[in-house]
Amino acid sequence: MKLSEIKNILPTLQNVEFQLENGSFVPEHFHVTEVGMITKNFIDCGGVIRHEKVVNFQLWNANDFAHRLKPGKLLSIIQLSEEKLGIEDLEIEVEYQSDTIGKYDLDFNGRSFILKTKSTACLAEDACGIPSEKQKVNLVGVPQNQNSCCTPNSGCC
Repeated sequence: MKLSEIKNILPTLQNVEFQLENGSFVPEHFHVTEVGMITKNFIDCGGVIRHEKVVNFQLWNANDFAHRLKPGKLLSIIQLSEEKLGIEDLEIEVEYQSDTIGKYDLDFNGRSFILKTKSTACLAEDACGIPSEKQKVNLVGVPQNQNSCCTPNSGCC
């Protein structure tokens, strides 16, 4: 989800809810402790220089159980970050504490923002020596040559 999308969704909501893909919800007393832009410059294992930028939201749970972040307040935090930090309309990445700080993509299901799990991948598969998977073929569907000596029960094998 891009920053412009969440800005369009927030005014339509009564409450801000974040839900993990497993169905559990981020406790409703969460705080958005950071809104920023992260720039990552790196070289992949194939030697290609890459640049990535994302908007980052950090969610945090405190002991103030009466706290509720309203859509208008989150929208004002986003607008302030755009004004003061020059944040661009980029994909949003959410940081949320589980066993360690997890990074999630963001989606919306019509009611809640969904924290979608991310995974690592090789960006240079053609250069890093990982063999490609062999295509699996079901031999039952392969047509048989009637003139072949290697048919079942032919004794050739």
